[in-house]
Amino acid sequence: MRSIVIAAATLAFSASTATADMNYSAMIGNDGLSQTEANLAAQPSLSPSNQFALGGVRFLTAVERALQLRYSVGMDPDYAEMSGLPFLRLPIAENPNPEPFHPAVIEELFIAALADLDGALSALDTITITGDVAVTIKTQDLWFDINANGTREPSEGLFEVAGGDLTGNQLNGADAPIVRFDTADAAWLSAYAHLLSGLSEAILAVDPTEAISRVLASGPAMDAFHGTRYNGFFTGDDAKWLDMATMFIHAIEGQPDVTRSRQAHAHFTDMIADNQVFWARVAHETDNKREWIPNAAQTSALPLPFPPETAERWSAVLGEIEAILQGDLLIPHWRVGQNAGLNLYELMQNPPEIDIIGIIQGETVLPYVERGQRADGQSIQAFQRLLGGDAAFYALILN
Repeated sequence: MRSIVIAAATLAFSASTATADMNYSAMIGNDGLSQTEANLAAQPSLSPSNQFALGGVRFLTAVERALQLRYSVGMDPDYAEMSGLPFLRLPIAENPNPEPFHPAVIEELFIAALADLDGALSALDTITITGDVAVTIKTQDLWFDINANGTREPSEGLFEVAGGDLTGNQLNGADAPIVRFDTADAAWLSAYAHLLSGLSEAILAVDPTEAISRVLASGPAMDAFHGTRYNGFFTGDDAKWLDMATMFIHAIEGQPDVTRSRQAHAHFTDMIADNQVFWARVAHETDNKREWIPNAAQTSALPLPFPPETAERWSAVLGEIEAILQGDLLIPHWRVGQNAGLNLYELMQNPPEIDIIGIIQGETVLPYVERGQRADGQSIQAFQRLLGGDAAFYALILN
């Protein structure tokens, strides 16, 4: 999740074509995301740059609201990070006087995120290839009002929240990057909003509230018999991992919400489409002004090298993912041969009642097995060979 906020890092705004000479970078720095969003939304007419700014602020607001909810209920930071879920892995200061945690918090968090991301998409969808976007980003102006007091605290700045993972630990004391976003980047940001929306829908398609409730009830009940849960074979960290694994299994087993599963699939498909638009636009750029993700003739404003083959290799990865989403490439399963696999499209359109053992043994997924070409991951392997140990980090930037 920390690396996902790399996307958020780039959106403290200072637009050259801003309505009424607005300086979005200063507005966010001084007033915060909520007030900046209100100021933008109140404008009677917005240029493409300002639509990008509005979409960006709403995107960031999804992150901010999630952090605020986490802070308000004092969510256990170990469980939050171990979950690996969007919006939960960022390190934040502990609330000295939190409200009692309740199991429905996770569901509430992702429902709110979907609403904010939908607002971001509605703004970004207005930007076409003819729109002239020129938005300069000062990342040091960005902050999240985590404790919701309207004042920037030392622990609420972008780099305090995102830590060294923000730029792959490659800042090394350098100044925070300044990036100039252009028309192509509107499609990139839209793709990221679809990615997070798809993940949110997928999480909500199962029942995280009941799963969390069961584990939070059983753990303390077991503790009452011994005074401490952690002794003997397991350590405290082991028990937390077991609790998290139990929550995960309880959540995914059962019948997923069909509507949310289909919506998740639609968002993932739109993510691929927006990414393809982004790369097509980037390929035709001739300027070289503080680029976010550059083409082979440009240089990124980030302290990261982008090899000339990046676009070609990542586009191949996107093509393979698209084919999997559409069912044109099948997902391997250990029990079927080289010429058969699972059709992900059919599985997400009409998801089965999930049973972990049934998935491993095959009974649960048998209706989705068919003969055809399987995904072999060669495009991902080529991407990894290009970027080595940093491939996962670059994948999160490129989306």
